[in-house]
Amino acid sequence: MRGAVIHAPGDVRFETLADPKILHPTDAIIRTAVSCVCGSDLWAWRGLEPVGDPHPMGHEYVGFVEEVGSEVTSVKPGQFVVGSFATSDNTCANCRNGFQSNCLHREFMSTCQADYVRIPNAQGTLVATEEIPDETYWPSLLAVSDVMGTGWWAAEAAQLRPGSTAVVVGDGAVGLSAVIAAKEMGAGRIIAMSRHASRQKLALEFGATDIVTERGDEGIARIKDLTGGIGADSVLECVGTAEAMRQALHSARPGGSVGFVGVPHDVAVDGQELFFSHVGLRGGPAPVRRYLPDLIDRVLTGRIEPGKVFDLTLPLDQVAEGYRAMDERRAIKALLKP
Repeated sequence: MRGAVIHAPGDVRFETLADPKILHPTDAIIRTAVSCVCGSDLWAWRGLEPVGDPHPMGHEYVGFVEEVGSEVTSVKPGQFVVGSFATSDNTCANCRNGFQSNCLHREFMSTCQADYVRIPNAQGTLVATEEIPDETYWPSLLAVSDVMGTGWWAAEAAQLRPGSTAVVVGDGAVGLSAVIAAKEMGAGRIIAMSRHASRQKLALEFGATDIVTERGDEGIARIKDLTGGIGADSVLECVGTAEAMRQALHSARPGGSVGFVGVPHDVAVDGQELFFSHVGLRGGPAPVRRYLPDLIDRVLTGRIEPGKVFDLTLPLDQVAEGYRAMDERRAIKALLKP
């Protein structure tokens, strides 16, 4: 088969790889319908995470079941399935508590920018659609496997309530998905922080009521101006940088909450400052598997269309261009077709 392999920062190649095989009775093999490049993949592309030895890339996927291990009964060959970037057995104590992304048998997916993918913990990870969905739904179902589920988790972690004021920090695919989540959860006001016209337009289409272009202290001041000098009830931090975290914490009102879902890089939180702010802070890898049935239904019934975050479509063999386009902010998110 063929797939993307990163060799060094800025060096992703499309190569011939060994076909995946069933290694454990809990595995499944899927044929990729569509995959994509994630914003978090750019950390290694930019040299902000160590690359180490050359290795496959990609953790978002939807596809067709080709083969299942002997212990997998929840899906069968031929079905169209959606999974999570973090696999789970969906039966351990952490899974039962709703945190499948902290499953005791968790494995993070890392080989999905390829023709075929081995899915560990397939019994608990994969959700099959009742029928094979029309291809027009595939981008949105792909978004559900990570960015839409992560945006949903950002809103939940920030304790978003109907009628409340939410601020979304970050206008990438996760941030834009978080706007959808805030709208679906009934936020009365959704303030999207964005400096890019195309992303502002999409944020407004998804349900944002206000756009703030300022950053840093100016951005915080603008949020305070819009909220009567107090701050927002819920802040959804969807970037992962120190600047974004500071902006999020200082944009929340006393008693408000910050949900942080951007993978943190060089982020440090001052304990004294957090203590006296009365701001709640929760985050981590999104428990996407918990949300899959609901989000799949919202996509297939037309309630949400997170697939609009894919503003660049490429054949899988041009995966490196997807990285370049996202790195240069020529694209929000690149969809890859085998």
